[in-house]
Amino acid sequence: MSRRRNLLGPLALATLTAALAVPLTAGPTAGAEAAPIEEYVALGDSWSADVVLADTNGPPDSTFAPVDCAQSHTNYPKLLAKELGVTSFRDATCGSAKTDDFYAPQEDLPLGGTNPAQFDRLTPTTDLVTVGIGGNDAGIAGAAMDCLGALPDNETVPPGTDPTGSAPTGGCKDKYAPEGGEDRLARQIEQSEPKLVAALQEIHRRSPEARVLMVDYLAAVPEHACYPMVPISEEDMVYLHATFLKLNAMVQRAAAAGGAEFVDTYTPTLGHDVCQGPTVRYAEVAGPSVNGPAAGVPAHPNSAGAAAQFRAVLAQVTAG
Repeated sequence: MSRRRNLLGPLALATLTAALAVPLTAGPTAGAEAAPIEEYVALGDSWSADVVLADTNGPPDSTFAPVDCAQSHTNYPKLLAKELGVTSFRDATCGSAKTDDFYAPQEDLPLGGTNPAQFDRLTPTTDLVTVGIGGNDAGIAGAAMDCLGALPDNETVPPGTDPTGSAPTGGCKDKYAPEGGEDRLARQIEQSEPKLVAALQEIHRRSPEARVLMVDYLAAVPEHACYPMVPISEEDMVYLHATFLKLNAMVQRAAAAGGAEFVDTYTPTLGHDVCQGPTVRYAEVAGPSVNGPAAGVPAHPNSAGAAAQFRAVLAQVTAG
């Protein structure tokens, strides 16, 4: 199978409120100040890179990775590094990344670029690592795109969700989880878990003094369809939502087994899924976003979503 993959991995500026200024004074001893974080490395896929094609900062940030990794200038790792005043920061996140790309270069990016092995950014003195990975290993992104763009048909959807009287034909549930057959995505999620655990263990081996935070996926997929805002059938949306929950549950299990702290970005982002209004949603189905002006990558967090991820990760870091 070709290594060339698009940036649709299991996407600008956000105004951060005063609530983000969480005190950075937590530690093992009550009243003691935590040691400052000096060396932070961010690892992950497109939902950690918060991929973007262009925003008010211009093209994607190429400071830490090739431009075709599509890193946002305001992704949650960069916001976190700035807030913590980190003196040494390396952002390895890249669109379409899998755990394999932690160990070896990610080649054949859309513009022909190559992102060095993400683990190469780790050192024995790294003291903070954030990790957001797993969706591409499980094939969730491709499945989600299979559900989009279906032709109209007279399929019943929940009242009030289909003002046109028609709904997409759908079919991705039948493709991945046919009645009476195996749920392929559920199997792929299970098969991805040991890969995530092994990656976390390798991070501890390479950076034994680091706090390692495993970050899940924010609440982009709603429980029910909202055709025509999002061209997905009710059956397929319900299936995608259930699959998304399985993915996040796997990420949480992997964090525990791999000795990482788990960061829940899902719960605090409920109510900001792709079916919400343009100024409310934290992820986009199409590329354009007004919740942080940008031309983004479809089916990915926008910059408001990145800011929400940042808040959740910062809260975990400052909890000590």
